[in-house]
Amino acid sequence: MHILKKNLPAIILAGMALGTPWAIRGSFGHEQGAAWAGGIGALGVLLLAKRGDWYNRFLTATMASAAGWGIGGIISYGMVVGYGRGIDFGNVYYGLSMLLVIGGLFGWIGGGLFGLALSDRPGNKVQWPALIVEMTCGGLIFYFFIIREFEWLMTPPRGEEWAACLGMSFALTWYLFRNKHHAAIRVAVFSALGAGFGFAFGNFLQVMGNSAGLHFINLWNVMEYSIGFFGGCGMAYGTFSAAWEQPATGITKQQGSLPFVFLTLIIPFIVWDQAFNVPPDDTGTVVAGYIKWGTLGLVLLFSGFYTWKYFEEKKSLQDYGFNDVFRFFMASLVTYTIFHLLNSDVLANGFSLEQGLYLLNLAILLFLLPKVQGAFFANGLNPGKWVGLLLLLLILLAVLAFIAIHSHGSVPNMKIRFP
Repeated sequence: MHILKKNLPAIILAGMALGTPWAIRGSFGHEQGAAWAGGIGALGVLLLAKRGDWYNRFLTATMASAAGWGIGGIISYGMVVGYGRGIDFGNVYYGLSMLLVIGGLFGWIGGGLFGLALSDRPGNKVQWPALIVEMTCGGLIFYFFIIREFEWLMTPPRGEEWAACLGMSFALTWYLFRNKHHAAIRVAVFSALGAGFGFAFGNFLQVMGNSAGLHFINLWNVMEYSIGFFGGCGMAYGTFSAAWEQPATGITKQQGSLPFVFLTLIIPFIVWDQAFNVPPDDTGTVVAGYIKWGTLGLVLLFSGFYTWKYFEEKKSLQDYGFNDVFRFFMASLVTYTIFHLLNSDVLANGFSLEQGLYLLNLAILLFLLPKVQGAFFANGLNPGKWVGLLLLLLILLAVLAFIAIHSHGSVPNMKIRFP
């Protein structure tokens, strides 16, 4: 308990580091939005850890986290959110429990791949091609049997890609166990518990906010912030409490250019392509066109600068340090924030309350990340305790479901899974 209290500032900041871009991700959705947010969240944890040997691998770890959190973006959860707006205990509890599962899958893959990148060592190298094949096969097999054969549907008639993510999670877990990447397992577990609870709790907050008539704030973004905040807290706690190996020597900063291209060009470009594709007959097309091509210029500037910087720094034997990671974190988060502001037409409509809060979060992170450091304390694998935590969360969700159904009558977009 003393260690947890000591780590509380770092854990909260890690929650903000993932919660802020995840709330912004609500404007974009899909895999690319989740990937950008997941990468930024990983950078926040690395900055709070302040382990010098991790800075040289920050690109690989950030890319792994982005890919992992992004994979969960294929899951459809609109119907499940609607179940949480119901008026009977069974449907609401089912909705909150399934959001626990969906958020857990986001966190398990995102946190697991992040931890795996950090535990990569010369004596225990990660076989990334083999892992990708195993996770792909696991996703296909689980989806085939769970959805096609057994027809265990979570969100009919919407997509059931959660089953593929479940298969990928099992494949990842088996890889981590048999290759003894135990620290990564711990990161995966607490990322999953945090993100799962955050998603369900966010749905509860959304329902209660609607019931109270809080229409001055975007309650969907409240839910998105909740999964990001608690997912980031879980990822940080799992990282600080894992039994990592001693700092490895001989890990150079030359990790290849793929992470730079993936993080600074591919993800931002896909977000740009999906968010700023304005039809030519829309009103305000001229202004929209300026915004569209201006944001593309921002992508190219962001990518071009860091690509140039990457190749310049390859010539130096100096290792990456805190300032290098911090600048990349701020550049990524600021660029993502600008994307959101321009996509929401802030130039015409002004700032909303939640957008002001994004900027406040950004300022807090800018000020406090250099000053706060997480304290590491080595714990191993405790499956019994993890199951106990899961049961406590399920009991807590039952309490939240009971409160929710007594707070309102029928509400818009309410869905019924079990008539």
